[in-house]
Amino acid sequence: MAKKERRFVISSREGQMEGVKIITDSQTGVQYLFAFEGYAGGLTVLLDKDGKPLVDTSCDNTNHR
Repeated sequence: MAKKERRFVISSREGQMEGVKIITDSQTGVQYLFAFEGYAGGLTVLLDKDGKPLVDTSCDNTNHR
């Protein structure tokens, strides 16, 4: 049986009980920022200077544009 690739990958992490993580959708390349402190957290899409979603171009997203 083939190993299933994870859809969401943590590409950057800072902090333990408080901090931020950059989460990348491996299918679309869209990147998200997850900020957390203790039991609270928030998730938002990262945007470029034009207000468009930040996309990791190294992801295989040719089928999802």
